[in-house]
Amino acid sequence: MNAILRSYYWLHDGLFGRLRHLAFLAPLLMRLYLAPVMLAAGLYKAYHIDEIISWFGQGLGFPEPVLMAYLAAYTELVGGFCLLFGLAVRWVSLPLMITMLVAAVTVHWQHGWFTVAPSEPMRSVAKPLADIGIPAARDSLENSLDVARRLQRAEALMSEHGNGDWLTEKGSFAVINNGIEQAATYFIMLLALLFTGAGRWLSLDDYLDRQARAALVSSGPASAPAVRSSESADSDAAGLTGDE
Repeated sequence: MNAILRSYYWLHDGLFGRLRHLAFLAPLLMRLYLAPVMLAAGLYKAYHIDEIISWFGQGLGFPEPVLMAYLAAYTELVGGFCLLFGLAVRWVSLPLMITMLVAAVTVHWQHGWFTVAPSEPMRSVAKPLADIGIPAARDSLENSLDVARRLQRAEALMSEHGNGDWLTEKGSFAVINNGIEQAATYFIMLLALLFTGAGRWLSLDDYLDRQARAALVSSGPASAPAVRSSESADSDAAGLTGDE
């Protein structure tokens, strides 16, 4: 048994120990994925702030809709820039996560999980859940059949009364369900960034963190133990981040 364990850890540490030097890629790619999403959402709200205020107040029933609209717009806008440049990533992840939670609960929850309604029950992610008897998953599969019938009817109408090839040249028609899928995905990615930080080498957080720790070390021996302790913690975390 000991020989098997030694062999396993020799392979494990030899392979994944080398990958730790590339650990910065995961938070970097999550930041680059999320940044344009947040920037686009924030810019849209900023450019259409009057419409957003009206929607927040009359459509969603938020208290203080003016304040809420500006908070949502500039949280996404400033957060998007911070994610892009890797600045204060842990700090901006928190309000962005709250924004995603509010959006999921108030706007998307009533529509279920899917952003785009699946039209093939056998390929739906709800299929294995339905197989083990979860009622909501069975309802989702029934909804997929209804979606498929509507899409087939739409395709028939296009073929009969319009230029179907031209209409679908840029992609297939779909039914937008507007569920919580995207908000939940963004929340999970932001949660990961909350724990990992911006990542080393290609973030302002890492650069500023290194400069600040070097300044503390050079300022005198009293602050050096705390700095060394924090650097050791970063090393134990596979070199993912320096604290903001």
